[in-house]
Amino acid sequence: MKQAERIKVGEIQLNVLDSGPRDGLPLLFLHGFPDFHYGWRKQLAAFEERRYRVIAPDQRGYNLSDKPKGIAAYQLDTLGRDLLALLDALGLKQVVVIGHDWGGATAWWLAHHHPERVKGLVMLNMPHPDVFAQYLRKHRSQLLKSWYMLFFQLPGLPEFLLSRGKWMHFAQSIQSGARRGAFTQQDMEKYVKAWSEPGAFKGMLNWYRAALRKPPKPFPKTAVKPPTLMVWGAQDRFLEAGLAQPSIERCQQGRLILLPRAGHWVHHDEVEQVNGLIQDFLQMLEGKLSLDAIQLNTKAAADKQKPKPPKPKLSPEEDIEISDQELGEWKTQ
Repeated sequence: MKQAERIKVGEIQLNVLDSGPRDGLPLLFLHGFPDFHYGWRKQLAAFEERRYRVIAPDQRGYNLSDKPKGIAAYQLDTLGRDLLALLDALGLKQVVVIGHDWGGATAWWLAHHHPERVKGLVMLNMPHPDVFAQYLRKHRSQLLKSWYMLFFQLPGLPEFLLSRGKWMHFAQSIQSGARRGAFTQQDMEKYVKAWSEPGAFKGMLNWYRAALRKPPKPFPKTAVKPPTLMVWGAQDRFLEAGLAQPSIERCQQGRLILLPRAGHWVHHDEVEQVNGLIQDFLQMLEGKLSLDAIQLNTKAAADKQKPKPPKPKLSPEEDIEISDQELGEWKTQ
């Protein structure tokens, strides 16, 4: 597999992995927070081997991509236009888009505003933005799970707290939200390196800050046109499963698959299942399978049902615990 390289995309440069045969069906993988293109490694390798062209950028503000200053530079419409410019830079008229978390938000944007560029849409644990906004207003339980979004609005404090101890507590919170072994120590070292890039963590947090302070233009009321597969890990600690069905109902052609034992990091927790579902979806796009025929591999799922020892989980209080001395250090910065 090729190494990622920087590509001029509009007024900025993005670090982009682009590998596989040039004539293969292009698959655009969009990571979320606090990921980067490396988070798709088990999908990229599998689908390149199957002769697809795999493309995975570090999105604006992340890892080795440019990190423009100012919250306004991370408004969703701007992030979506990055994707359009990337497709143009690569000479691609149409792609299959696979998005997770915040990468799903930019994927929803592209599918809504430029459906002609999206052959198909695969959504991993990311609700439709309008559904999420409405759900928050009606479900206090989801509002409590989204407390960190308000914490991220504080200037400078999240960057200071989460980077303490070489990102130890933050890294542990990521691991505790996934199945045991989904992230190795070597994986976490790569993540820590990406988070430590100058300006990266501020850029990453600016996605959240812009979402509240610079909200995007309203999404079209029309249904999402490209065929859509939504795969949802039901044990997500951050997003309730009740968000999934209303989101897929926003699509003209939609299929929802729930993975009962997977969490937010569904493509890490259930690699074979997720890759298999994506492959079935691609076969559907090629006319070899109907959308309704896409289903969970029940035998593989049954093999995962053996009980496992519980993972230690960090509470919000543990995540942001800070001493008076450290608070003084932050105030003097």
